[in-house]
Amino acid sequence: MTVQLAAHRARIESEPAAATIEIDVADVSIVFNSPKGQVVAADRVSFQIRRGEFVCLLGPSGCGKSTVLNTIAGFETPYSGTVRVAGKPVTGPGPDRGMVFQQPHLFPWKSVRSNISHGPRAQGKPASAARAIADDLIAMIGLARFADAYPHTLSGGMQQRVAIARALANRPGVLLMDEPFGALDAQTRIVMQESLLALWAQVGTTIVFVTHDIDEAIFLADRVLLMSAGPGRILRDLRIDLPRPRASEIVLDPCYVALKKECLELIRAESRQAFEQQA
Repeated sequence: MTVQLAAHRARIESEPAAATIEIDVADVSIVFNSPKGQVVAADRVSFQIRRGEFVCLLGPSGCGKSTVLNTIAGFETPYSGTVRVAGKPVTGPGPDRGMVFQQPHLFPWKSVRSNISHGPRAQGKPASAARAIADDLIAMIGLARFADAYPHTLSGGMQQRVAIARALANRPGVLLMDEPFGALDAQTRIVMQESLLALWAQVGTTIVFVTHDIDEAIFLADRVLLMSAGPGRILRDLRIDLPRPRASEIVLDPCYVALKKECLELIRAESRQAFEQQA
C-alpha cells in the first residue's frame, strides 16, 4: 500500500463509522415510462459507501448499474427512496460529484490544460489558480509533455486520462465513473486501471465505478456490489481483501481466483435469467 493511501485509510479507520459515510443510497427504486408502460430499472436498492472507498457496481447488461450511478450524480430522480452524499440529499448535479463517461467528451478546441482548468474557472477561480490545479493533475496523470496538446492529437487512453483529471479538478468528494475504459483495447485498459489506482492513492477521492467486467471490478475495488438482472437489486456485497498496490499479476492469487469464480457464477445465473425473460 502506498504511503498516501495508507495514511488516508488510517484517518478513516480512526473515525466513527457513521462519520465516514460518504454515499447513502436508501431503498431507492427508479422507474421509467415506456410505450408499454412503466419499467422498473432499479428495485429498492440500498448500500452505503465510506469516504475514500473504491466501490464497483457489477452486473449483466441492462441491470440498472448506470441508472443507479446517474441517480447518485443527480441526473435521475428516484421514484422512491433517498440518496445522500456527505449527509445532504441529492437534488441534482453538483461540483461535489465528478463524472467520467465511456467517451472522454473533451472540448476539442481546448488544450489539455484548458480542458482540465475549465471546471475551476467556471467555479470562479482566478486563471492562475485554475492553471495551478490543472498542472498538478497533469503531472499526476503523466501528461506533462502534452499540456498544450489538443484532444485530437492524443490516443484514446490519454484522452480518458484527461477526462478523469478534468472531473477531479473541482476537488469533488465523489468520482462517478460509468464504464470509462469500455472503449479501450485490452492492453490500454490494463494500463488505465493501474493508472487510476495510482491516482486514487494520491487524491483519496471516493470512487463509484460501473463495469460489466468481472476482472476489472475485482482488480480495482475495495468492494464489489453485484446487481441482479433488471429490475436491478443488490445481490451481494463482496469485500475484496486483496493487498494494495495491485499489479496485473494479482490475477494469479488464489483469493482473486475464488472471488472471480463467485462473481462469475452469480453473473452467469442472472444473465441466463434475463435471457429467458426476453425469449
